[in-house]
Amino acid sequence: MLAAVAPGSVMSQRANRKAPANLVGRWRVKFAMGGWNKNLIFIARPKNVGSFLLLDTGPDDKPVKSPQPAVWSILSDDRVSFVGEAELPLGTCCREWGTLNLKGKFDSSNSISGRLLFVTSQDDDESPFKYRALVGTFTATRLPK
Repeated sequence: MLAAVAPGSVMSQRANRKAPANLVGRWRVKFAMGGWNKNLIFIARPKNVGSFLLLDTGPDDKPVKSPQPAVWSILSDDRVSFVGEAELPLGTCCREWGTLNLKGKFDSSNSISGRLLFVTSQDDDESPFKYRALVGTFTATRLPK
């Protein structure tokens, strides 16, 4: 015997839900901030842990040798957040360690785009946070296994 599912019913709402987004895997991240573009590989592992492989953020645009620890989470509405530490250039003369926070939305199961915030430990009296903060944008594409 088949049962009809009325539109708007609990069964209909369950049937229309998409599968939760899956961030686990390797992602090529291109990000722009402060007039420059940089790249990293984000490796998302189960249980919300991961790492950043910083491809061209070292001095003279060299890769950083050691992966940097990162964490990630799936938010509501196919939104994601991944956060880690990075040393990035500030302007043309200086470099600073800080927290790189990327928040975006799945454009497809293999593509994410969004905004980023880089907060350093450098004092900035003009900032409402009292720390130097830069904003930018990013895109991430899932890499094959």
